[in-house]
Amino acid sequence: MKVLVVGGGGREHAIIKKLKQNPQIDRIYALPGNGGIAMDAECVDIKATDLDGIVRFAVEKGISYAVVTPDDPLVLGAVDRLEEKGIPCFGPRKNAAVIEGSKAFAKDFMLRHGIPTAAYRIFTEVEKALAYVRTAPLPLVVKADGLALGKGVVISQTREEAVQAVEGAMCLHAFGSSGDTVVIEEFLSGPEVSVLAFTDGETIVPMMSSMDHKRAGDGDTGLNTGGMGTVAPNPFYTADIAERCMETIFLPTVRGMKAEGREFRGCLYFGLMLTKDGPKVIEYNCRFGDPETQVVLALMESDLFDVMRAVTEGRLKDASVRFSDQHAACVIMASKGYPLAYEKGFEINVPEDVMPWTLFAGAKQKDGHLYTSGGRVLGVTAVAGTLKEALNEAYARTERVSFDNAFYRSDIGQRALQATEE
Repeated sequence: MKVLVVGGGGREHAIIKKLKQNPQIDRIYALPGNGGIAMDAECVDIKATDLDGIVRFAVEKGISYAVVTPDDPLVLGAVDRLEEKGIPCFGPRKNAAVIEGSKAFAKDFMLRHGIPTAAYRIFTEVEKALAYVRTAPLPLVVKADGLALGKGVVISQTREEAVQAVEGAMCLHAFGSSGDTVVIEEFLSGPEVSVLAFTDGETIVPMMSSMDHKRAGDGDTGLNTGGMGTVAPNPFYTADIAERCMETIFLPTVRGMKAEGREFRGCLYFGLMLTKDGPKVIEYNCRFGDPETQVVLALMESDLFDVMRAVTEGRLKDASVRFSDQHAACVIMASKGYPLAYEKGFEINVPEDVMPWTLFAGAKQKDGHLYTSGGRVLGVTAVAGTLKEALNEAYARTERVSFDNAFYRSDIGQRALQATEE
């Protein structure tokens, strides 16, 4: 079988490595992929948002199955376009992907279906938004309505910060048209949990929980990024909380989407906050998270391709979805200056024995060598019997990888480690 994976980051590299384990797959294409992914798949220089190019390529190559992973092509309708050509896909159709494509839709959806989330207001006029943030209780969370590469959320501790966040989104267009509408929420506190879940629109099967580290610097300082590292499972996500989330969040979400004619098939991501009043939804994503996927799939014992096809074909209830009881860690190595300006083109050196544990995101290949080409360059993973062992091994491997202007957080998993030791 020929399989097409749309995307080109560390998440896609993790998915491709897992798909390679299925003997039925003869060839995997990555569009566009990257220099590191090229070691595990055939990369084709077609952008993930070039739907015409993707569909044309899939038809010409006789693709048997497509996995669409990034948010942009899903929200644009890549799955709809490929299915029109008879190509089965893993990923939601456009009308279901809106659950991530519009935060305003997601918030109103949760209100309609009684799903616990932060109190909020939606604004399309800057004057009304500014008037609101000048009197609302602090802190406030200001979110651009549309997709913003994971950077459209500002936690405002002061009135000045809230005003700047609103003006940045709505007046300065820091996130393009995504900020024309803003959602302003109450600030929730508590441990954060990421839960990815397979769903075919009827059945929902959560994967291993994980903990992301969004801030660029140690101690959760600095700017928000796409994620600087992850651990799994998340020690704050107990069996009791998992059961409560299934009843109050996961099932109501899947059933609500189906009831509204937006049946969701694919990977549904739940960003949760475990508040004193119980778990609440911070955000939905319509796809695998990055870098959560890197640790979650490292612990998956089932065949990913078999599960994906069960989702596509509406038979997830009969599929085997199993995860190891071990622990996984991933440390992201980034280019100095990320998530703002940074230099590219530095050679990446990865020892041969570390390469199988390395998932590439911002890398290009030239003359047999790898060079940096993005902000988040790669992630180094490890799996072990305890979280401490997994973290120690991940950092030991990370220290052996090098490129100029590299930086990474030195405290990935420390909060989780403290929770396991208490």
